[in-house]
Amino acid sequence: MKEIKRWQSKANEPVMEENAQYHIRCKQGDIERYCLLPGDPDRVPLIAEDWDESHFVANYREHRTYSGTVGGVKISACSTGAGGGSLSSAVEELVRLGCDTMIRVGTCGAIQDEINCGDVIIHTGAVRHDGTSNLYVDPTYPAVADYMVTAALVQAAEELQIPYHVGISCSTGSWYCGQGRPGYNGYSQSFIDTIVDDMSKAGVKNFEMETSALFTIAGLYRFRAGSVCTAVANRKKDVFQYGGIERSIQIANRAVQIIAGWDEKLAAAGKKYWYPSL
Repeated sequence: MKEIKRWQSKANEPVMEENAQYHIRCKQGDIERYCLLPGDPDRVPLIAEDWDESHFVANYREHRTYSGTVGGVKISACSTGAGGGSLSSAVEELVRLGCDTMIRVGTCGAIQDEINCGDVIIHTGAVRHDGTSNLYVDPTYPAVADYMVTAALVQAAEELQIPYHVGISCSTGSWYCGQGRPGYNGYSQSFIDTIVDDMSKAGVKNFEMETSALFTIAGLYRFRAGSVCTAVANRKKDVFQYGGIERSIQIANRAVQIIAGWDEKLAAAGKKYWYPSL
């Protein structure tokens, strides 16, 4: 068996050699201020294909990281794995390395009739069923997107002429029972049987697993966050059609360029908050 390299650190905030972060294995200088967060590690190189240039930074467990430039803007991408717990580890460490703008890039299951598979959903907020955000703050604290990041995602979708919807997600801690699917051997309970209809009646657009944790932590730590997901299923129509993740990737990559341009205007004007006529 290959010998595992040993190291020692304080337990409250463990860091490795050269102060590399424990989960994402990145250190100061590796991460740019704008970072895209896919769940799947294999989507990181897919995201980087649209960049001007890219380089591999780290790969540990579910966290794969690249950095580079897109449209002349410095950018990073770090996969979070599935669910709020894994996402929170990555986000905690990305913030420590200077990232201040994060966009989740993923897939979801729509629960509104008008949303087709392949359409994109840009999230303004999320129902906190993720199981992680409650460990950070009172459950009544809202999970909301940064309005500037949301506006940039909408503008990007318009420029790229990609079909999109804007609204609220329900982020769950379970892909099966948490999203109204029966568990093993048909296991179910009454709330599992009704959650799709209940959330749909409330105007929720879709189910996924990470957005609410990202938005909650962003609000608490005062960084900017957005979320864009391609619908690969429509639960109301009972259709699953995987594909179209490139649409969310294109929108997110373009949105970063838009945000960077707005940030330059904010700095030049000496303003703290972006507004359309800036």
